[in-house]
Amino acid sequence: MGKRQVKNESALKEIRLPETEEEMFGRIIKMMGGENLMVKCQDKVVRIGRIRGKLKRRVWMRENDVVIIAPWEFGKVQKGDILWRYTLPQVEWLKQNKHIPLDF
Repeated sequence: MGKRQVKNESALKEIRLPETEEEMFGRIIKMMGGENLMVKCQDKVVRIGRIRGKLKRRVWMRENDVVIIAPWEFGKVQKGDILWRYTLPQVEWLKQNKHIPLDF
């Protein structure tokens, strides 16, 4: 089975926003190897993000990608799970609709 590709703009309209107050936007700073990433979150805290198994081999992450991260309940300050990655057109849409700041 090959990778699914976005063929038209109608597929990009399905944008997931943070659903709970724990979930927040973040930007990938550094790839640390394996499933670990260094993510700077909206609350200005740098956390180690872990790519969940559902996304691990389906969605490729790169530095400077915008993601949704959910901090762990027992290690809130240090670690969290990556729940979603946005494409460039989706990031532009988020900035235009003021979900994330323009300089984020």
